[in-house]
Amino acid sequence: MPQSLAPQRAARPRLHPLAALLRGLLIGTPGLALPALAQQTPAAAQLPGVEVIGTSPLPGQGIDRDLLPYSTQLLKREQADRTQAPTLSDFLNRRAPGVQVNDIQGSPYQGDLSYRGFRASPLLGAGQGLSVYLDGVRVNEPFGDVVNFDLIPEFAVRTLSLVPGANPAFGLNSLGGALSYTTHDGRSAPGARAELSYGSFARKKLGVSYGLSDDSGWHSYIAASAFDEKGWRDHSDGTLGNVLAKVGHDNGGSDWTVSLLAGRSRLVGNGLLPAYEVDDDGLEKDLYFQRRGAVYTHPDLTKNELLQLSVNANHAIDAKTTLSSLLYVRKAKRNTVNGDEAEDAPVNPGDPTASFNTTSTTQTSVGGGLRLASTHGAHQWQVGAQFEASRTRYAQFEQEGMFDDSRGVVPIAGEERELSARVRGRAASIGLYASDTYALSERTHLTGTLRYNRSRVSNTLTTRDDDTDVVESKPKETFTYNSLNPALGIAHRLAGGPTLFANVARNTRVPTVIELGCADPNEPCRLPAGLQADPYLAQVKSTTVELGFRWPLSRDTRLNLALFRTDNRDDILFRSTSVSGQTGFFQNFDKTRNQGLEAELSSRFGALDLSASYSYLKATYEADGLLRQGERNVQITPGTRIAGLPKHTLKLAADWAVGQGWTLGADAVLLSSRTVSGNEDGLLEDDDGDPATEPEARRLKIAGYAIFNLRSQWRFKQDWTFYASVANVFDRRYENFGALAETIFNAQGGNAYAAERDALFVAPGTPRSVVMGLRYRF
Repeated sequence: MPQSLAPQRAARPRLHPLAALLRGLLIGTPGLALPALAQQTPAAAQLPGVEVIGTSPLPGQGIDRDLLPYSTQLLKREQADRTQAPTLSDFLNRRAPGVQVNDIQGSPYQGDLSYRGFRASPLLGAGQGLSVYLDGVRVNEPFGDVVNFDLIPEFAVRTLSLVPGANPAFGLNSLGGALSYTTHDGRSAPGARAELSYGSFARKKLGVSYGLSDDSGWHSYIAASAFDEKGWRDHSDGTLGNVLAKVGHDNGGSDWTVSLLAGRSRLVGNGLLPAYEVDDDGLEKDLYFQRRGAVYTHPDLTKNELLQLSVNANHAIDAKTTLSSLLYVRKAKRNTVNGDEAEDAPVNPGDPTASFNTTSTTQTSVGGGLRLASTHGAHQWQVGAQFEASRTRYAQFEQEGMFDDSRGVVPIAGEERELSARVRGRAASIGLYASDTYALSERTHLTGTLRYNRSRVSNTLTTRDDDTDVVESKPKETFTYNSLNPALGIAHRLAGGPTLFANVARNTRVPTVIELGCADPNEPCRLPAGLQADPYLAQVKSTTVELGFRWPLSRDTRLNLALFRTDNRDDILFRSTSVSGQTGFFQNFDKTRNQGLEAELSSRFGALDLSASYSYLKATYEADGLLRQGERNVQITPGTRIAGLPKHTLKLAADWAVGQGWTLGADAVLLSSRTVSGNEDGLLEDDDGDPATEPEARRLKIAGYAIFNLRSQWRFKQDWTFYASVANVFDRRYENFGALAETIFNAQGGNAYAAERDALFVAPGTPRSVVMGLRYRF
């Protein structure tokens, strides 16, 4: 921010011609002609501050992001507060190029987040392609690599960084990128902070924190938050709470911090809802249009618990060399309750119509890391090691039940639950890496990274045979995976112009227990109803090529552009056993590809901040194969689009400092249509023949949409701020995921099994909501 305003016009910095054109267009546009803005434009030129971003999971020493050979996103707490998004995932959805959040579960804390088409999801069995870290601790759970966003202490988060591509420095599962959260401590957030909000759907949030630091080097911090809602869909109430406590000491040369995180949540994810009955004659409206807040079946409850202890330490060996370390232990519990259709349709009156399914998962992880980083002459290098060992206990049970009038599942009295699957598994991995950013010249930097991974996964499976109903224990299985993953990139700053960059990187993902447990075509299974002994699955190998530029058009205007392509070899997909079968198995798929571009423009015009980003994504299968999707066996050919991912995404945002502590803001997210899971080949049934004979009549799509949000905040006292926001201002009815499946209910949601029908199921988007809150900082 400028220190003063210069009175003479001649002192104003000279703008790049493109920046001047943008300024003229915006200020000269009717409705945006704000005379006060020209008077507030700072005249004294000031270089923007250097933004440092971490290049490995351990927090601490980083590198100027302008020197890196790939695009990055660094988002701060102040930006999140100003946006007033309900969660940090939604904040990324509104602001970060390439990020999309699907409301598959319907809960704000159970969003399915994707970046460049790669997922970080709480859904077990989903193909995970993003690694997620909290203060250096990997929070992808060992069983399935799932990410429980509800257990991240969002109120305490200080920054979020998003590093793209198959970056080997961030370890396993960083195929499409890595998302890293860092939290406050007593030095970065001294004093008290509190926030209370209430809004639509009886949504209540409370967050409080207090930090201390003194001249002797001691610092401490505690933050607690709670959330409660009735929910906008039927039977969708949810609660969560967490506490983060830190204590540490910094003597100037060495510092350490001990952190304790405890969290618990009870969230409902009601999933997809039939929107249209689908047949050769067209589409007929279904349950979704009777009431978009309805649910297909219930309950769909997930209970999570977490206890995590970590120790971070840094020691300055000299003025340019730092040794960093991390140790942590993490214990998580997950229990689910799901009301589903019966495995077999009822034949006689009184036969079970539903299944009451429960699961229990306990996971314990111990891990850590060590890194030596230094600046020596033209080199900024680091060498490090990571390790993690985990133990998983998973069990799934089934109990026969009946649907009530609300499509809720009620267990049949006297029927005991039966074990359907049990897993006892262990995993251990170690990674050694080295990275160096070398200044070839003042304006040219070369970055190279090399990482070696070794992973060992073992499990013992117990399942119930579908034919004999006998519970069988399988022999213990052990698999070992090794990989050597390199990356090399260059960044060059043109004199008085942009910084050009190019990068190529490779990384890997080791199969999870859920995938290894269902990989035998001779013993297919229904996920997540059963797990079977399995053959070997190869690890996924991803290679990313990225090039682009970062262009500071002026002190207040920046333009960024990135082109990327990620090829996944031996990707892991769920495939069917036959064109008529209802069972399937996980198997390596030869090749998939995610490619596209991201463009971002941001500018400040006095009291007005503007930003826009555009993303293009083409996600395709690049080999022939058969894929099980919902009720379909889809024939895949090279170039077939991957379902659920829009090609085009446009994000716009504006914030205006009106004066006297009052600001106004707005943002919009516009997405194009997307294909439907189970209809990738353009067919409705497996035996429909050649889709080329009638392609348009059989293609199903989720329509594109635009969502607009408004917000305002007023700092009426030095330490007090009142804010209010309206999400989905025009109450747009929209859907952000679709799947072709069968419904057993009629369009009014009743008369189960009267006539099973093909239907397009959708994930309903959240209707208009209003939130008001009060924020205190001292």
